Amino acid sequence: MKTLSAAIARYNEQKAQKVPRETLDIMDEATRALLRAGIADHSLRSGDRAPGFELPNHLGESRSLSSMLEHSTVVLTFYRGGWCPYCNLELNALQQRVAEMEALGAILVAISPEQPDRSLETRERHALAFDVLHDQGNRIAERFGLVFTLPESLRPIYQSFGIDIPAYNGDDSFRLPIPATYIIGRDGVIRHDFVDPDYTRRMEPQEIIDRLA
Repeated sequence: MKTLSAAIARYNEQKAQKVPRETLDIMDEATRALLRAGIADHSLRSGDRAPGFELPNHLGESRSLSSMLEHSTVVLTFYRGGWCPYCNLELNALQQRVAEMEALGAILVAISPEQPDRSLETRERHALAFDVLHDQGNRIAERFGLVFTLPESLRPIYQSFGIDIPAYNGDDSFRLPIPATYIIGRDGVIRHDFVDPDYTRRMEPQEIIDRLA
């Protein structure tokens, strides 16, 4: 089975052929600046207690962390939005392994600041068998210490790609979560974390399964 990292590497090759070098340089520098800012140093990590939340899913139905933890370990993944190619690769890779996670007693849930109609579109496009929750204004992502503001240098680039963050998120803050995956035990304590300000890197589904086993 092809790994997520292999799929990302292939996409990076394609992107390098299609996107002008000067544009890639601006994007890469923005990522380096985010790494230098040390946002991950202030995010929740293994051993921390996960903050409770209640959010609507893609159908507007309420989902709470506490109710999920009553019966299962929770695998919680924060993604930027359905407009992000890396997020789409991650969601597809997770979908391929979700049955294995459930067999190990875990519930997989994804969280994004996108409006519910966008979340529904993402879920249907990828035929996802797990909930996609709407985090209005990144309130929950902020409690996990994951939120940053998209720099001015990237906004016209994203617009040129047809990516309208304010329209997708329903506000003009340009705030997004850095991608992160948490495995939360039934006691509410984070058992494992993957937090990386570099949006091109994600936790391998196989590693999630290994941690659950």
